[in-house]
Parts: sequence; structure tokens; C-alpha cells
Amino acid sequence: MLTQSVYSLALYSLICSRAAHAAPSAKPAKHRNLIFMVSDGFGIAGETMARGYVQTTNNYPLEWSSILDELLVGTSRTRSSDSLITDSAAGATAFSCAQKTYNGAIGVSHDRKPCGTVLEAAKQAGYLTGLVSTARITHATPGSFAAHVVHRDMEDLIAQHMISYNSSLTPAPTVDLMFGGGSCFFAPETPNPAAGNPKTSCRSDQLDLWQFAQTKYRYSTISTRKQFDDLNAADKKLPMLGLFTDSHMAYEIDRDPAEEPSLTEMTQKALDMLHTASTVTHGNGTACAPGFFIMIEGARIDMAAHDNDPASHLHDIIEYWNAVAAVRKFIDTHPDTLMIGTSDHETGGLTIGYDPEYVWYPNVLTPVKNSAEVICSQIRPLSKDHKKLLIAVTTKVLPKQLGITNATHEEINNIVDGAGGSAKACKHAVGHVVSDRARLGWTTGGHTGVDVGLYAYGAGSSTIRGNKDNTYVGQLLADFLDVKPESITPLLANQKTVQKGFDENLVDVKAGKSSSV
Repeated sequence: MLTQSVYSLALYSLICSRAAHAAPSAKPAKHRNLIFMVSDGFGIAGETMARGYVQTTNNYPLEWSSILDELLVGTSRTRSSDSLITDSAAGATAFSCAQKTYNGAIGVSHDRKPCGTVLEAAKQAGYLTGLVSTARITHATPGSFAAHVVHRDMEDLIAQHMISYNSSLTPAPTVDLMFGGGSCFFAPETPNPAAGNPKTSCRSDQLDLWQFAQTKYRYSTISTRKQFDDLNAADKKLPMLGLFTDSHMAYEIDRDPAEEPSLTEMTQKALDMLHTASTVTHGNGTACAPGFFIMIEGARIDMAAHDNDPASHLHDIIEYWNAVAAVRKFIDTHPDTLMIGTSDHETGGLTIGYDPEYVWYPNVLTPVKNSAEVICSQIRPLSKDHKKLLIAVTTKVLPKQLGITNATHEEINNIVDGAGGSAKACKHAVGHVVSDRARLGWTTGGHTGVDVGLYAYGAGSSTIRGNKDNTYVGQLLADFLDVKPESITPLLANQKTVQKGFDENLVDVKAGKSSSV
């Protein structure tokens, strides 16, 4: 087996070799980096809520602006090809392939055929590539940049595509760096932790993608906070697969810093590693790679809004702001870099205030200590024992986790009743108690069709202005890198796009249902 130092030299020789042999028409003429940031499910009302909270709780002046306020250049339209209200898969594919597709589609066009993505085109042109998300790395947004399946629930197959399992595109992995959650889709159905695999599996087959990534493409694989902290950009450990949770990473409000890195920390580490690797030089002094492309997703903003959970929504928005601030700091010292940021859609139909009062109370959110998701995971198992459930709600949930010491009988009953229902019913019950006190409203537990913010900073950002379709955003990405995703499409003609176990209606036969979030 190659030692790490020998492998590092071999890998970086490969990076230089691939850049040198890029097609002349595809190889960019100058060094550039592109950072695409996606705030999943984040709408203008969410920005207003977070700004109002930070202003109020910190006594900031009325003219105070968040970092996103300072970078706002326009708005983006969000519809998909088959609905005025998109899901995250179609929304992300509009960015990655610069074309409309149907809800549920991952990197495929409206006729269910694979479409080349900007990440794949960037890789073919010699760029280094990365994906960072607080969701499972196989979830809709990251998946749409490196996978091609006819439905987003086919995460077994998405995981295969993410690490170039049976790929015809490159002799090296398409994605050089991945940080996020979702290790369970890389472990065989019967996990083997003794072999270094993730301890939990979500797969429906015995494919060991963790081991495949290590042996086929020599991925450096990490899964713990310590391993993450020990990473040094100078160690040249690309390609890198870092997955820190079985499923989604924790909401920021629940995150244990000793166990999981934050979105900002993953962003900073990814930028350092990709920048260092992309500036490795040939013997003649020229850079091996023309730069890098990375997509960074604040994923759990969306999930908190699905739960109508205002405090979790708030904390993930603020953490996303922190990640954007880290990106701006990077760009300030690397002026050949462009950041474009937007959302795939808005979630929850959040309203700041509701009839009949013209008020909202930000301070209600301050004492909330846990997400509705965590709270409900603790109290739903007690639903068969009404006495224990009632004690838990009145002595722990309300006073200690939500910071409510004067709960009404109605609030108590709403949470108790919610705990006896579905997970969604429970989370909405918890979220609505807090929302009602803060005078925040929600119109849905799903997505809405409103336009979302468009943000830009760095090289070329001054030309990005106005109200744009989401496919225009996708074209912006390709144009900045001087690549053509459509040139990749013919190479994907034989790509497997349907996962075994799904029926003709794209429903997972084993699970008996399909999702669209």
C-alpha cells in the first residue's frame, strides 16, 4: 500500500497531469475560484427575522445590516418545470445543469436523461471541486451537482455517483472534497465497523462505498471531530471524504462542538484545502489547476422551516451568515474568486407578525435551548404513558428547553397532544408554541413559490443585478468558470439513473413512500 507521503506526491502529479491534458477549448485561460452558496429554504422573511433578532438582542442601531444585506444584488425565481413551487432537487438541478426539470429530479432533465453539471464540467477542465453541506451529502442539493438519478430518494445510487463508482467521466474522482453528514449511505447493509466503516447503514445492498473510496481513488476518509481538527491544508490529503454523522448534521442550536464541526468551520477548512491544492505548480512554475469550484449548503435552515421551528431556523441562518463572512474574508485575500449565493426556494411561508397585533417579540427565541426535532425525539416515546409525558412537558420541555415558565393549559395540551401524533405533528406543536409567543406565523410545513434573495461578492460580481430565473444563476456559474456543462451530457448517456427497488412511479417499494422536501 502507498504511504500517505508517496500517495500525496502521486495525487498531485495526477492533478498537474489532468490540468495539462485538459482540452484547449475547455481549459480556462486564467486562475479563478468560484464559491456557490445555497441557503436551502431561506426566504426574505427569514432574513428579516434574523436581522430583527440580532438588532434587538444586541441593541444594534436601526441601520445595522447583516452580511447578506450588504451583498444583496437581486432576487431569484424558483419554479420547476412541472410546478410553480419547486422542491430542492429541481431547484439544485437548475443551478447545476442550468435547466428546468421536474420536482424530485437529481441531475437529470425533464425527460429523465442525465444532464452535465457545472461541477463535472469544472473537473473536466482541470479545476478542483468540492461539496459542503450540513445535510446528508447524498441529499438533494449536493447530490444534484455530482449525481444523476430520476428521483431524489435513490440515495444508495446517489452515493455511488458521488464517489464516481463505475463512472465514465474521469480517471480520477469527480468530487475532490466532501464535508457533511450521511455516512450511512456509504456503508454496506451489514456494517463492518471493525474494518473502519461507518457504524450505521442506510443502504439496501452490500456495497461498501467507504472502502471503495479508500481503495479505488485513495480518498482520505474522516468521521470524527478530532480527525477534522487534525486536518492541515499543507498535508495534501485530497481527495477527501469527511462525513461526521450517520444522517443529517445537527441543527446549530443542538450541535455539540466537541462532536461536529460547524458549517463555518467546514467552509474554512474546505477553502484552505482546495486553495492549497489548486496552487501546486508544475516544474515551470505554472499552477497545476486553474482554480476550484465549491458548493456550500446551509441545509438545515430548510428543515427547521419545515418543522415551523423558529429558534432552530434562526440559529442556522446566523451560522450561515458566519459561513458567508468566512467566504468574504477568503475573497478579500484572493481577488480572483467570486461568490454567488441564493436559495433554492423558501420554506414555511414565514410571516413576521400576524393579525390583529402589529408586533413581534424576538426575545422569546433567546431562551430556547433545543430544536423541536430533539425535543420530540425525547417525548414521543413517552406518549403511551400520559403521566410521564405530562411531567416531561411541564418540568423539562417548557421551562428548560423552551424557556417558558408560565405556560398555559392550552400550550401544555398542544404539546402533549402533538407528542401522541406523528413526528411532524409533534414538531409543529412545539414550534407553534414558541412562534405564537413571538408572534411569528407559518402558512405551511412545505415550500412556497416566492422569489428568494440573490447575493454576490468578488470577481465579476458587479455585473450581477436584478430579478433572475434560477437557471440564469446556473449559467452564471458556468460562464464564470468558462466551462460548458452541456459538453458533459453525451458522456453520461450510459449512466445508471434508476435505483433497484423503486417501482414505475418512482416509489421506494421497501419504504412504501416517496418524499419531496
